[in-house]
Amino acid sequence: MLRIYVLLAVFFFGIQSGVQASDTGLSNYRLGSGDRISITVFDEKELSLEKIRLSDAGTVSYPMLGEIKVLGLTVSQLEKLVTDRLKGRYLVDPQVSVSIDEYRQFYVNGMVKNPGGFHYQPGLTIRQAVSLAGGFQDRADRDKITVIHDNENAPHKEKIDNSVEPGDTITIEESFF
Repeated sequence: MLRIYVLLAVFFFGIQSGVQASDTGLSNYRLGSGDRISITVFDEKELSLEKIRLSDAGTVSYPMLGEIKVLGLTVSQLEKLVTDRLKGRYLVDPQVSVSIDEYRQFYVNGMVKNPGGFHYQPGLTIRQAVSLAGGFQDRADRDKITVIHDNENAPHKEKIDNSVEPGDTITIEESFF
């Protein structure tokens, strides 16, 4: 009998630690101008929005709430914001879900075959971004790669296996030899 209690305790605490671990695994992606999102309020079709693009100011126009600034918020922060604003005033217990339908673009320029803007995908590396841009040109310097992040002005030297973020501008320099 004691063994059953021990197993139940281990099972219960294992579930609790799993819940805590998943809480820390929440996305830390920050919404930005150009992202396309959907906001779903369960059982409230007129309050749900599909595939809306954030404005250049990082806002969305939402029924009954007006324009909401979402720039820099995570998905879970936006869910809480919409829930809090709808709760009590319009709905008793709103169940809100936010999803990212399309991330904003990143840009690759310099010594690649097809420079331009490409839609971000989570987990993307600079090597993969260069592949999306058609690969390196013959005179590309694979060791001289700079990135300007979305909210920064100064370029940073990066390695080929570093991560790409939405809004990044990647430049591949020309080799002199």
